[in-house]
Amino acid sequence: MKVLLAAVNAKYIHSNLAVYSLRAYARQYREEIEIAEYTINQTIDDILMDLYLRQPDVLCVSCYLWNITYTRQIVAEVSKILPRTQIWLGGPEVSYDAADVLKRYPGVAGVMRGEGEATFAELLEYWKKQDCGNEKGTLSEIKGIVYRAESGEIRENPLRPVLDLSSVPFVYGHIEDFRNRIIYYESSRGCPFSCSYCLSSIDKCLRFRDMGIVKEELQFFIDHEVPQVKFVDRTFNCRHDHAMEVWTYIKEHDRGITNFHFEVAADLLNEAEIRLIRSMRPGLIQLEIGVQSANDETLREIRRSMDLDKVRDRVDRIRKGGNVHQHLDLIAGLPYEGYESFARSFDAVYAMKPEQLQLGFLKVLKGSLMHERAEEYGLVYQERPPYEVLKTKWLSYGEIIRLKRVEEMTEVYYNSGQFRHTMEYLRRKFASPFSMYEALAGYYEENGLLGVQHSRLARYEILSRFAGGYLADLAEKKECMQWLTLDLYMRDNVKNRPAFLGEEQTTKEEAAAFYKKEAQEYRYLKGYEGYDSRQMRKMTHMERLRGKLLLFDYRKRNPLTGDAAVYEVKE
Repeated sequence: MKVLLAAVNAKYIHSNLAVYSLRAYARQYREEIEIAEYTINQTIDDILMDLYLRQPDVLCVSCYLWNITYTRQIVAEVSKILPRTQIWLGGPEVSYDAADVLKRYPGVAGVMRGEGEATFAELLEYWKKQDCGNEKGTLSEIKGIVYRAESGEIRENPLRPVLDLSSVPFVYGHIEDFRNRIIYYESSRGCPFSCSYCLSSIDKCLRFRDMGIVKEELQFFIDHEVPQVKFVDRTFNCRHDHAMEVWTYIKEHDRGITNFHFEVAADLLNEAEIRLIRSMRPGLIQLEIGVQSANDETLREIRRSMDLDKVRDRVDRIRKGGNVHQHLDLIAGLPYEGYESFARSFDAVYAMKPEQLQLGFLKVLKGSLMHERAEEYGLVYQERPPYEVLKTKWLSYGEIIRLKRVEEMTEVYYNSGQFRHTMEYLRRKFASPFSMYEALAGYYEENGLLGVQHSRLARYEILSRFAGGYLADLAEKKECMQWLTLDLYMRDNVKNRPAFLGEEQTTKEEAAAFYKKEAQEYRYLKGYEGYDSRQMRKMTHMERLRGKLLLFDYRKRNPLTGDAAVYEVKE
C-alpha cells in the first residue's frame, strides 16, 4: 500500500510542517508513506502528471488558505485519472465545513478535522487492514473524521481530544532534505487569546512541548547551521518561563549562523525578557508583533487584549538595542476602523519605527467569529480564497483601493529599508507618515507608474522626481538628493553612477590617492590585507556627502539592515 501526503506551498523555500508531522507520528507505517511538496507556481498539469506517475493508493492533501484554489482543481481531476485512489483532505480550510466539502467533491472519500497526527495514524491502520483483506475495524470508530459511507451517506464522527504535543516525533532528522528552505517549528499549540478574525482562537487548549525535547531539537538546528527557524507558536511569549528558557538556550548555544523567528505579544514582555533580548547577538532573533489597530473601539470589538502604550514602550526599548529585527502588523477592514481611523493606526505604528510595517487586509475566515458577524459589520468579501474584505460599514471599496496603493508604497519605500534616510527627511514635509505614502501613491497613479516592474534604480529616480514636487527651494532639493545618494550607496556598489544623482563630488585623483595610502596603512578597511588599491576600489565606494568624505565598505554589512559599513574619512 502506498499513501501519499501532498502539500502545495506558496513558494519553494517554504516547507509544510503538517505533512511531515503526520508521517513522523505514524512511524510504524513510515515505509508506506511518501511526501510530495509542490508550489502554487507549478501548473495543475505538472502536479497531476506527478501524482499519476506516483500511483498512490491513498492521496492525502493538506488544505490551507493559500493553496485551496489549487487543491480544489487537483481534487476535481485526480479522481478521473486515478479512479481507484482514495482521496482524503485535511487542514484548516476544510475542517470547518467538512460535510459541505464532501458534497461539493464527490471524488473525496473523507476529511480529517483538526489536529491530524493521531487521526492519520488510525486511518493508516484501517487502510492497512483493508489492503490485507482484513475487514476488522470501521471508519465509524475513528474520531476526528467526516467521511462518505459505502451507501453514499456523509457521516460525521466526534472530534478527537487534543494531542500531547511532546508525543509528536521530531520531523527534521533528514535535514539535508530541507536545504535552502525555511524550517518551521512549534514548541506550543493553541492560543490564549480570542481575536475574532483568527481561527487560532478556536483552539483554547494551550499545550507546550517538553522543554528537554525542545532544547535537543534547537541544538540540532544550531549544530546543522540552519539559516532560519520560524516558530509557528501563535503567541510564543504567553508563558514567561517557557519563553525565557528557549531564548536563554539559543543565546548560550548560538554559533553565529541560525536566526530564530518568533510571533510575540509585545505588551506581555517583562523586564527580564527585554534585558535578555537586548543582550543577544544582532540577528539571532527576529520578532513579529501583531498590533492590528490603534483604535480602542476596534480592539474591544475584535476581542483583542492589548495595551498599546506597553507595546509602544517595549518596541522602542528593543529597537534601541539595535540587535533585533521587529516586524509590526496592521489589518485594514476591521470593525469601527474607517479610512481616517486606519490612517491614525498607521501613523501610530509608524512612529514605533519597526524594521517592517506590514499593512494587511482582513481575511474573513470560515469558522471565525468575524465570519459569523459579517452581516452585522456590513462585511463584503471575495468569494475566492483568501476571502479578502472588499468593503465594510466603515470602509468603502474605493477606500480599500487607496489603502492598497499605500500598502504598495510602504512595501517599496519603507519595508525594503533602501530609502530610510530619504523618507525620514521627506516625512517632515507632510502632515503625517500616512499622508506621505498616500501622496506617493497618488504620484505613481498620476504618472502611469502603477503595475510596472521597476528596477531598484528606477525607484530611486521616481522618488527623486516625487520629492522635487514637494520641496520648496533649491537648498531643500539638494539636501534631499544627498540623503538619496546616501541611501543608494549604503545598499549598492553602483559603479555606473545614475545621471539623476548628478556629478560625483570626489575626483579620480583624490580617490586614487586615498586607496594607494589605504593599501599601505589599512586605517579603515580592516580585513582587506592582501588586496591592492585597485581591488579595494572595486569592492568599496567613496562619496562626499553633507560636507563629509564617506567610505562605503560592502564586505561588512549590518546583519539587520544589510547596509554597508560607512566610515568618515578624516582628511
